[in-house]
Amino acid sequence: MRGRRRIRTAAVSATAALLCAAAASGCTSGSPGAAAPADSRAPAGPARSVPPSPTPSPTPASSWDVSPGSVAAVGDSVTRAFDACAVLADCPEVSWATGTDASVNSLALRLLGPGKVATRSWNLARTGARMAELPEPMAGAAAERPELVTVMMGANDACRPTPELMTPVADFRFSFETALARLRAGAPKAQVYVSSVPDLKHLWATGRLSPAGLKVWKLGICGSMLADAEDLGPAAERRRTTVRERVVAYNKVLEEVCAEDERCRYDGGAVFGFRFDGGQLSPWDWFHPSRDGQARLAELAYRRITEE
Repeated sequence: MRGRRRIRTAAVSATAALLCAAAASGCTSGSPGAAAPADSRAPAGPARSVPPSPTPSPTPASSWDVSPGSVAAVGDSVTRAFDACAVLADCPEVSWATGTDASVNSLALRLLGPGKVATRSWNLARTGARMAELPEPMAGAAAERPELVTVMMGANDACRPTPELMTPVADFRFSFETALARLRAGAPKAQVYVSSVPDLKHLWATGRLSPAGLKVWKLGICGSMLADAEDLGPAAERRRTTVRERVVAYNKVLEEVCAEDERCRYDGGAVFGFRFDGGQLSPWDWFHPSRDGQARLAELAYRRITEE
């Protein structure tokens, strides 16, 4: 974020000034601009002006509000809580972002309280959505004038029938930049929380230990990663590594684009790094988060959003 960049710049300037003061042979002492003591053994010469020491910029106050009063969520099946309550069905009441289920304790519940979730939060995610589709729901979120927008998108860009069909990184970046621009056009002051894309290879490593998971994956879930899940040969491993590297590249894009917006916070890779276990994955597909998995996502988001 720009605010953090200014803080780092100020810190570097201040450190440079302290180092300069400590180096007696190369810096002036006293007030800024004062000349160094003359060496009596050196021949007299024309006086040289000493530039004033740089004045560190004041540390700006953070513009991030840790208690936003309304939440709009955009994303894909994870934010719709697909397969969390019943097979092949969305279950938005247990969504990590805007759900009303107390056992999940969604981000909206934590920020707004149960009395305001229905009127001050909006779930605009769509199961199956990819990054190219994000500009439209972002514009829809902007129309609600939310104080916070959550974004969890990108898994479907990697989860294609084959790795060759994954969204190119450049296209992924363009779509995300376009989506943020659409939001800013309608809601310039909205804060944005951007979740990293989960580690799909970790989900494979966890789910492949379940006979039920192996069976349902054969129906075609995330073929680029989960096809032939029992194959541990070098070709299959290269395929899975290729998909994982693409997810890492997507997360780098999310981080970089978010850093250019002073009202945007990336999760720092928290979701990518989270080690979902069997109890946190849907018992119907061993891929999407269960209720418990949704609760963990809510906790990760709340922790990041409320950081001072």
